Amino acid sequence: MTQDVMTHYGSTGALADAIVESLRNAGIDLANLQTSDLAAVDEFHIRGRKATLELAEQMELGEQARVLDIGSGLGGPARTLAEVYGCHVTGIDLTQEFRDAAETLSRWVDLSDRVTFKQGDATNLPFDNDQFDAAMTIHVAMNIPDKKKMYLEARRVLKPGGIFAVYDVLQGEGGDVLFPVPWAREPSISHVVTSKKMESLLTDVDFQILNTYDSTDESQIWFETMTTRMAESGPPPVTFQAILGDDFSEMARNQVRNLAERRIGTVSYICRK
Repeated sequence: MTQDVMTHYGSTGALADAIVESLRNAGIDLANLQTSDLAAVDEFHIRGRKATLELAEQMELGEQARVLDIGSGLGGPARTLAEVYGCHVTGIDLTQEFRDAAETLSRWVDLSDRVTFKQGDATNLPFDNDQFDAAMTIHVAMNIPDKKKMYLEARRVLKPGGIFAVYDVLQGEGGDVLFPVPWAREPSISHVVTSKKMESLLTDVDFQILNTYDSTDESQIWFETMTTRMAESGPPPVTFQAILGDDFSEMARNQVRNLAERRIGTVSYICRK
């Protein structure tokens, strides 16, 4: 199962090379690269940087905070927190290619001193107990069948009183998910759960849920706007297609339908250890 997930996300070749080629073709000056230049791909989740900042506002962050990003991907959310709050963020991702690209992108935008990335498994974190002031996971659990183990690990590495922020795609009431979608081309690596199940998973490992926010309506509008813009004026210089390949357009169309028909939803949870 782990290998299937790695293959899904890690089969596109050298990600950093593909991204830099796209930026050069768009006439972007790499010597003066800004995080905004990476906006279309940097935050590899629904609603992008806006959703990351919504989580961050509730994570009680300061410049001295040590934060863990579980399933960090290309490192966009980690860089956002480091850039906005001045904190240090450690990202961990199952896919070595994502980890390598995250380090490269962070160096390009001069954030390497505040972000660190490791390759590893969310259900077996390579950290000691009580290491982090806060942790987050964004669009990760859909690929993990043993979510309880993942949340137990998150709780273990958090300091007492630490905040755990979760933002994920959940199973909706409208029927089975239509594939392919960005996290799975077919059902075998998709493990979405209902909101009721998610709440029980978090509370069963002794997290206190402080706040829950359902952003499904906003997510539908976000995807509809993106697909309309791409149809009318073409894709931006760098898109998720660099990660997911040529079938990303089909994935995006399915996401619009999945959200519109409430086959999926997007919900965030702010929890305390």
